[in-house]
Amino acid sequence: MSESLSRAGRVRPWAALLLPPVAWYVFELGLGSVLKVDCAPVGAWLGLAWGLASLAVCGLAMAIAWPCARPAGDQTPPRAWLSRVALLLAGIFALAIAFQTLAVLIVPPCVS
Repeated sequence: MSESLSRAGRVRPWAALLLPPVAWYVFELGLGSVLKVDCAPVGAWLGLAWGLASLAVCGLAMAIAWPCARPAGDQTPPRAWLSRVALLLAGIFALAIAFQTLAVLIVPPCVS
């Protein structure tokens, strides 16, 4: 790595790589836990809000990775490659979260 690259600059691609799976995991576990306790709010407003917040985290990961995705003078090719993988991963997890949020809106949460 370049000597001029700060610690925050080295951490950016890794943060962008880890944020989307963590957002999806929290989305899954959080809504599952809420459904076990009280299923009514999930279908009304909580499922949509939680899904939009998780999508925002995926968007944040894309914003973090985007500047690092092209190799520049202070970036090494592995860093740019890792940033491109992070962009792809953020898109895949955003798609999964979007479909699951749509399912939360379509399927009634309190089915006995």
